[in-house]
Amino acid sequence: MLSTLFNTAGEAVTSTVNFINMILWGDGQVLIYMLLIAGIWFSFKLKFIQILNFRHMFSLLKGSSKSDSSGISSFQALCTSLSARVGTGNLAGVAVAISLGGAGAIFWMWVIALLGMATGYAESVLGQVYKIKDEKGEYRGGPAYYIKQGLKNSWFAILFALCLFFGYGFVFSAVQANTITDALNNSYGIDTFHSGLVIISLAALIVVGGLRAIARFAEWVVPFMGIAYVIVALVITALNIHLLPDVLLNIVKSAFGLQEAGAGAFAAAVKNGIQRGLYSNEAGSGSVPHAAASATPHPNHPVSQGYIQMLGVFIDTMILCTCTAFIILLAGNDEIGQMAGIRLTQTAMESHLGVIGGDFVAAAICLFAFTSVVANYAYGESNLHMFKLDNKIGRTFYTTGYLAMILWGSMAALPKVWAMADMALGLMTVVNIIAIVLLTPTIVAVTKDYHDKRKAQLNQPDLEIGFKEKECKIQGSTEDKIWQ
Repeated sequence: MLSTLFNTAGEAVTSTVNFINMILWGDGQVLIYMLLIAGIWFSFKLKFIQILNFRHMFSLLKGSSKSDSSGISSFQALCTSLSARVGTGNLAGVAVAISLGGAGAIFWMWVIALLGMATGYAESVLGQVYKIKDEKGEYRGGPAYYIKQGLKNSWFAILFALCLFFGYGFVFSAVQANTITDALNNSYGIDTFHSGLVIISLAALIVVGGLRAIARFAEWVVPFMGIAYVIVALVITALNIHLLPDVLLNIVKSAFGLQEAGAGAFAAAVKNGIQRGLYSNEAGSGSVPHAAASATPHPNHPVSQGYIQMLGVFIDTMILCTCTAFIILLAGNDEIGQMAGIRLTQTAMESHLGVIGGDFVAAAICLFAFTSVVANYAYGESNLHMFKLDNKIGRTFYTTGYLAMILWGSMAALPKVWAMADMALGLMTVVNIIAIVLLTPTIVAVTKDYHDKRKAQLNQPDLEIGFKEKECKIQGSTEDKIWQ
């Protein structure tokens, strides 16, 4: 009787999860439309800041290594967000987009990245504006914080925090661990339990030091990881430079259905390019504001961190995803439509570099996925304050559950868990998009404040760009916020 009851409850939960995912990610495609509209909305409201101020975004890297006792540096915040962004989606996700949508999917991935840069900027600015200090005197923030303070809606904030805890705090790390152990088992026959123990041991050594330890790890590993991958892609492109014009022409033609398949190919390219681009860069999901809020920006203004995190979307999709696309398309494999996921990327890499190419992809998967595992912890920890668990006992319980989920995930079969993770991420994104759109006046006011002061600084070079809430029209209560 009890067994039957549990089975019935399990089936009901599975059906509910599948129904919600169908609306958010499947036939309903609610999230795709929401994120696309949000990208267009913020591009328009911010006067296409991601294009017209493109050079300024890079110029802010010059002073991005500065920090203080309360916050990590802007560069560390960028690397932390890239740790979570840059994962298996950059290798497997691009391959799936090409498999299902053809070469034209890459064009639409570029388009959604350009729009997503504005969304990523908007949520990161809010993360800075509404950040607080925890019991250790360190900055914390994110969507739950700007929803509670800016919109004065505690229940909406708690809903977001719960979805983030479930997704980033536990399930996503289990899935990433499963990716690592499966890759090592398939390539080298290493037992999944043993590799799982190694993963939790390494993760524990890093996360026990808190956000600063995670930021220092990301600051060293992410640039090495990204630069190595880009160099390999550039070498492959140089060796096949004579094929590059045809590849670029193929991307453009396929993007607009100018190939034989016509309208069907056009629809597939748009759908898969947009969907995989959104999955990869995370713009609008509400994850990146946690890293953004932890920083002491330079100049000391919320907008400077918005620019830095906007750069993260560019690096993730326009650079790293493009590298994977060129590696695959330059291989000229006629069986692209018959392969999916990481197998397509591995096959392409092996065709360029031989057996060592497959080993390189396996190593890249492990490194990309592990950095995501570590960064996921930081996002969950940032929300402990929302539940008054920002103390030694709360962190101990959270860390124990996080490490246990990694070990379980390293050995488990995860289809149902993936579905629940997709639901958590989807609900997170819906809540966050609604919040940042409602907080648009604050984003616009803070942006105007920054650019007005930057213009004044050109006339008075000694003038420092600072930020005070009272100088802008900031929504919500200011009692817990940092900026004065």
